[in-house]
Amino acid sequence: MVTLNDIREAQARLQGVALHTQLIESDIHRRDRSDDRTLFLKPENLQPIGAFKLRGAYNKIASLTPEQRARGVITYSSGNHGQGVAYAARALGTAAIVVMPSDAPALKREATIALGAEVVLVGPGSVERQQRAEELAERQGYAIVPPFNDEKIIAGQGTIGLEILEDLFTVETVLVPVGGGGMISGISAAIKLSNPSINIIGVEPELAADAQASLRAGKISESSADEATRTIADGLRSQSIGPINFEHIRKYVDDIITVSEFEIRQAVRILAANPKTVAEPSGAVTVAGFLFHRAQLPKARVHVAVISGGNIDPQLLEEIRQSATVEKVET
Repeated sequence: MVTLNDIREAQARLQGVALHTQLIESDIHRRDRSDDRTLFLKPENLQPIGAFKLRGAYNKIASLTPEQRARGVITYSSGNHGQGVAYAARALGTAAIVVMPSDAPALKREATIALGAEVVLVGPGSVERQQRAEELAERQGYAIVPPFNDEKIIAGQGTIGLEILEDLFTVETVLVPVGGGGMISGISAAIKLSNPSINIIGVEPELAADAQASLRAGKISESSADEATRTIADGLRSQSIGPINFEHIRKYVDDIITVSEFEIRQAVRILAANPKTVAEPSGAVTVAGFLFHRAQLPKARVHVAVISGGNIDPQLLEEIRQSATVEKVET
């Protein structure tokens, strides 16, 4: 289990590398006059790579020995973690190989290549890309930088939780996206080890709800590749949460709720009205949960919703905006 000291050490490593993203108070829910809640957004979309993944990736690679870094690093990712590894590897002077699914957004694939990484494409399943990365690591001697099931990765992501507490000590509920579980593991550990009374709520697409199923069943539940790839939230298409992540979730997370594809799209559209909060679907799930699932959330006033990333394809964003316009006209 990751300790508070592990997360503080990660925070020291990340000084001058990852941004301390400032909370943004939002009124997107105030059209409902009966909604007296306060919402702050944690805009990790403003990180240098457009997503939070830089935190864990840099902490992991910086923790490797010089000998390990000299051999190069490899990871498997649908996009944002690959960019984080590529960015961190370049900053630390090591080569990076990223195994990505063939259906990863072109925006994310091209950004990873632009950061200097070699990209290897495989099929859509998260298990397939992990197996390919492990094969290459064994053959070439690369150090593996897992996307979520790793204590250094978790500690790096946990620095988000420390920042939330530093900036808003009155927070009562924190909503966190859930894919493989690295982010929620780190944030929940940082916050619960500092103040156990704060609620930690995970949010994931209902079409990829393996984390909720795992928490309910008390054991890890897996989805097929076909099931996981149904959601528009490409960054949350992991087929299962990691074993290390599951232990953190069981200990520190209060609940996990799910949101529909329609709700995710609505949240993306609403957030895009402010250039500072433009979110990819994976990053918008927390806002979807806040807006559309109030009854499932703890009764609290002060909320923080983490926007995990903003790397949305411009065409997809325009399509979401246009579909909202059509719906309005039809109504």
